[in-house]
Parts: sequence; C-alpha cells; structure tokens
Amino acid sequence: MKKTIFAIAVAAALCVTACTKTDFKNAYPDPSKVNSTTVAKQFSGFLNSNIGYVVPSYWNYFVVLRITLDPYTQATGFANAANQYIPGASATSNYWDSYYNFLAQYRELQKVNAQLSTASQTANRIYMVAATIFLYDETQKMVDLYGDIPFSEAGMLSTDGGNYSATYAKYDKAEDVYTKMLDDLKGFSSELNTITLDAGTQATFKNQDLIYKGSVTGWTKYCNSLRLRLLTRVSGVSAFQARAKSEMADIVGSPASSPVITSNNDNAQVSVYTLGTGIDASGFQSGLEDWNGNLAGKAMIDHMNTNADPRLRVLFRAGDSAKGVYIGLDPTLDASTQNTLISNSSTLAIYNRATTSRNKYFPGVLMNAAEVSYLVAEYNLGAGNDAAAKTAYEAGIQQSIAYFYAIRALSADNTDSIAGAKTPSAAEITAYLASPGVSWSAATTTAAKLNLIATQKWLHFNVVQPYESWSETRRLNAPAFNFWTDNSSIQKLPPQRWLYPTSENTYNTKNYQAVQAKDKLDTKIFWDVQ
Repeated sequence: MKKTIFAIAVAAALCVTACTKTDFKNAYPDPSKVNSTTVAKQFSGFLNSNIGYVVPSYWNYFVVLRITLDPYTQATGFANAANQYIPGASATSNYWDSYYNFLAQYRELQKVNAQLSTASQTANRIYMVAATIFLYDETQKMVDLYGDIPFSEAGMLSTDGGNYSATYAKYDKAEDVYTKMLDDLKGFSSELNTITLDAGTQATFKNQDLIYKGSVTGWTKYCNSLRLRLLTRVSGVSAFQARAKSEMADIVGSPASSPVITSNNDNAQVSVYTLGTGIDASGFQSGLEDWNGNLAGKAMIDHMNTNADPRLRVLFRAGDSAKGVYIGLDPTLDASTQNTLISNSSTLAIYNRATTSRNKYFPGVLMNAAEVSYLVAEYNLGAGNDAAAKTAYEAGIQQSIAYFYAIRALSADNTDSIAGAKTPSAAEITAYLASPGVSWSAATTTAAKLNLIATQKWLHFNVVQPYESWSETRRLNAPAFNFWTDNSSIQKLPPQRWLYPTSENTYNTKNYQAVQAKDKLDTKIFWDVQ
C-alpha cells in the first residue's frame, strides 16, 4: 500500500496491522511544520481538501454516483444488471476515506488554533465557526449515507501525537451526531450576529474563504439554511419533533436574527473563476458522460414533458433522431431492450452537455435558494399556513429555473444548444405553475401538496445535488419510482443505506462490532420513519 493510502486510512481512525510505526510516522505531517502554519491557511486547506466532492469531479460522478445515487433517485437512465442495487465497494469506500481525510484536516485546524493565545483565538474565531459549518454540511451527508459513524473521536492521529494505537474511533449514534450539529449551529447562528472582524482578519478571511469570499452575512445565511435542512430531516422523529417545530418556527419567522438563503445571490457554493487552478469542473465531462452516465431517466423527462417545464431545454438535449422529442430510458424494461435502445438508437435524451458536464465553470453546490424555499414551503405546510407554503413553493420553482439558466450562462461550451426561447418568459413560467402536475391550487390534500414539494426538490436536485436528493426521496417516500426487480440478487431493489467499508471490520474491529447488526442495506437511517 502506498503512503498516501496510509494517510487516508489513519485519518479515518483505521490502522492497517501490516503497517509499521515508521510507515505511520512518515505518512503524517511533522508536528513542528504544522505548528508553523496559520489558522487562515489551515482553513483554506481544509476547505480545499474535500473539493472533489463539492465541485463536480470525475471520481465523484463516474466512480461513485454513476452506480449508486444517480440511478437510485432516477436522476439518470441506466441499463439494468445483476446486483445493481448493491453499492460498489470502490465507490462507498472511497467516499468514506475521503471524508475522514477531510475530518483529519479539520482536527489539524483545531490543533493549530488551540496553540494560539486567547486573544489570537478570538481574532480567528470566524475561521473556526465557518469551518465547522462546512464540516457539518459534509458530516450530515455521511450520516445520511451510513447511519452511525466514527465522529467525536475520529481523525485524531496528529492531535494524539502520532500514537496510532490510540486513534481507533468509536461509532457515534447518528441521532447524537445530528444533535451535536444542531446544538452547535444554533449557537453559531447567534454568535455570527455579533461577531466583528478587525481589518486585517477581514482582508485575510476574504482571501482564504472559497465559499463566501469573507462575507460573514453569507456564512450566517448558510448556517441557518443548514439548520433548516437538518431540522426538516429529523422533523418526523418523535425525539426531535418539539425541537424541530420550535427552531424552524424561529428561523422562518425571524429573518432579521436568523437569516437564510433567499436569493441565488446568497447561494452557498464554490464558484469557479479561473480554469487550471485545481478548482474547476473539468472532470465533470468524463465523470458524467462516460459509459452513458448522462442518459435521461423516464420519470424525470415524462414529468417535464407533461408539464412543459422551462428547465427541460436547459437541462436536457433531445436525441439526434428524436425530432426534438425528449425521451427518457424506462428503468422497468429488461436489460436487453434497454441496451438495444442505448446502443442502436439516438432517440434517448441526455443531460445538456453545455449546461452540465462540459461546463467547466459549473460551481460546487452546497445550498441554494430553491432548496431553502422548498424547506420553508414544507414547514409552512406542516404548520397549517397554506398561503405561505404556496408562496415559498412557487418561489422555489422560479429560483430553480433562474438558477439553471444562470448556470448555463457561465458555460464557455456550445456543444448542445437550447431549443426554442433561450430564457423563459414570465408567461411561460406562469403557465408552468398552473400545469396539472405542478399547480398548488389543484392539489386538494396536504399529502398531495407535500408530494408537489418533494417532486420539485427532486427535479431541482437532479444530478447536481444527488446526496440531498437520495436523502429526501427516502425521507418523504416521494416522488414514487418504479424499479426493475433484481430477482437474481439478495438486494432486489435500491438500498436504504450504504455498507461500511470492509476495512472497518478488519482494522477497527472492536468498535465496528458495536454497529455490526445495523450494517445491512435495508437498515433505515433514523430519520426515515415513513
């Protein structure tokens, strides 16, 4: 094994028994060198350490998403094959290792900050708050994929002075990780309203901040928007219901003290400014397009066709011989029929390459205005405020439409044109809002309206926010999908979670045994109570 793999493994609190103490010593930075760095530089390095799972990359899209979340959410069309509902180890293990490398970088930031004087820690407080918000965004995804995870004791090798035998990390319960995140984020929300930066810190923070370019207001909105996401995610769990109801009411009802993302100008994202810097979406093309990973799925295309969705032409491209008709691949067809369609026909629609996969300026999406509006709509619907729910729901749709056309405007690629009018008119958007599968007024029950929100989340997330899409489709059981049943496999339909890497059982054996009974594909995440 290469030393780079050792570094990832130890960051995950996994220790390979064949490794020597020298291997581990060489695999981790010299503490004396770490001590010479700064909180600002560590902060920037920490943000960048997970960039491949934020800005669209080859590995994330081709190795991970193509065989897992994209087909599970029917964001893409896919050819059925035996064992397709068992997440590949190469995908899930890499995601696991990458997260713990990322967490180790956060621990390093904590270590460097702890060595400063009290005055310097106060001056650098914004870095620790912002870093933790970003960490919790990514940690939430890990919990939603696996359930219980090593967290509170994980990534501590450097903090423990290189004593790798002490870094085997226990698994924290998923509910406890969510509670910790919600507690801290609530505290940060209040703190960010009063935090002030001196001129020097402001200038440095602006230069090191990859997400908001030094805007404390931006981080405040991201913090509260993330709180709203997490609270919504656990709102059906009895132990969290009172808290979720109270805190969501405070966030939605107190925009001055708890501001959220309300405009695409507020979006939490890593923007691409210059190509060739290591922060761009150049790997998106192969990641999404290779091995037909960009095929359109039937459910999404059918909904967009039926309701004349203005996003259809900016997100997808009709097949060359389809005469402008958008056709998605049916997931219930047998593999032979599907492969014939894929191999011998140019009728199937694909994702618009100029907008998505060949758009090297495609940003790394964290949270955006449309998602927040749908969260607000769901809250208001549950609170019995139908008018406010309708307003937020329709605002989310309009923000989503504007968002994808703005994304297209960033692209320097013209591989696929946009059929018809380039920018939707107000009349076209109004007609879409009144269409049968979209109209709020046409839905006569709370359940029907919740299904509308869930469907719009799914359309908005598509291949851009697949991790959130999979969580929300599981939590809401909507929209409803039809899947081919794999009778040849023990896993006949899409799973409820990913399996832990086999290395956990091999090297973190004692701690793994505490969660082994849950390590099954059909074990639901704690918030999945429907």
